[in-house]
Amino acid sequence: MAEPHSRAMSAGLDILLVEDNQALAANIIDYLESRGHRLHFAADGPAGLRAALETPVDVVVLDIALPRMDGLALCEQLRAQADRRVPVLMLTARDTLDDKLAGFASGADDYLTKPFALAELAARVEVLSGRGSLGADYTLAIGDLVIDRRARTATRAGTPLRLTPIPWQMLLLLAEAYPAALPRSELSRRIWGEEPPSSDSLRSNMHLLRQVLDRPFAAPMLETVHGVGYRLVVAA
Repeated sequence: MAEPHSRAMSAGLDILLVEDNQALAANIIDYLESRGHRLHFAADGPAGLRAALETPVDVVVLDIALPRMDGLALCEQLRAQADRRVPVLMLTARDTLDDKLAGFASGADDYLTKPFALAELAARVEVLSGRGSLGADYTLAIGDLVIDRRARTATRAGTPLRLTPIPWQMLLLLAEAYPAALPRSELSRRIWGEEPPSSDSLRSNMHLLRQVLDRPFAAPMLETVHGVGYRLVVAA
């Protein structure tokens, strides 16, 4: 595999793949390298964590069912030990909402259920790399809203925001998209995958987020963009 290069030298990404299925790993590596990316590989949890901490990569593609340390534990350790935030895309055969929430709770940024098309994997990786959190600090500040992506906490005007997992993930996605609006379809896909529940689930969880983020404060931050989706705004 190629040695790491700087982003300035090439448009490709440095991607760490942590996957114990050798045949699947080979297919992923061949496909992503054919798109100009540089692949680094580990076949178990401890090796993957070492590589993620020691190799300057742009995105980690991480299987959940790994030997010696599963992907959830690996992601938690990466978030606790790394000095910069690297986007993590989790691969798994598990497709229940509880599994997805466990992945997000461990610090994952996106979730792809097996089997998947290699073209979709590449698209997800490339979107993650351009989301604005690439190599960023763990703290994200928008007006008086402060999000700590490592601790998975948020405050507004110094007041802790007590959010359940789905509204928390919605807030994080909206904050990373700021100041742009996030389409309803993209928000739903990022939370629930390709088979989301009814639109009422999105609305009800957005209502919960609004109750915590906006109701106690003078100026609302969560704005509905009619015909598009949602965005965060800061009062002038």
